[in-house]
Amino acid sequence: MKLKIAQAGEPVLRGPARPLSAEEIGSERIRELIDLMLETLRDAPGVGLAAPQIGEPLQLAIVEDRAEYQSSLTEAELNERGRRPVPFHVLINPKIELLSPPEVSFYEGCLSVSGFVALVPRAHRVRVNALNELGNPIEIVAEGWYARILQHEIDHLQGTLYIDRMWSRSFCSIDQYTRHWKTKLTSDARKEFRPAAAANGLTTA
Repeated sequence: MKLKIAQAGEPVLRGPARPLSAEEIGSERIRELIDLMLETLRDAPGVGLAAPQIGEPLQLAIVEDRAEYQSSLTEAELNERGRRPVPFHVLINPKIELLSPPEVSFYEGCLSVSGFVALVPRAHRVRVNALNELGNPIEIVAEGWYARILQHEIDHLQGTLYIDRMWSRSFCSIDQYTRHWKTKLTSDARKEFRPAAAANGLTTA
């Protein structure tokens, strides 16, 4: 069953999610919720989904970046982004540490800001400590696009959307992105919007 994805403006997207208790982790309710979230994510399709996006203010997120999602990108684009397939996994009560400055900008979208994208500065490398669906501790050190996905999803658990971090002048509809920016190098887009971002005190790499 596909779940409804909350859109920007819904209060659940703007408050901090609560941690799951040891009793909740591994419970039938949470197992069912994870299954429904995965079905919803693949139907969208997307590469990550946080529980607040489906109306549950819980510190729970799932990630999966399938190879088929990357088929439209050239090898040069994949290398520029540092993007490789990421198998499905679950993050519960995650804590993130940025291992590099948040100064690498690429166009980013969100299932909860449907139809739009913007340049968003993120750290190239991060460390995440969390629990998996069995309640076992996991540590992830990620870089490139995987690190971007982790930052995006864990932001959701703190009530933060990418529009809070974006270069605001780069914000555009997907149609306009496809028309004007998709076929250009990301570095060209950065040059276009760098002065405005710098004027607003944002990182500009």
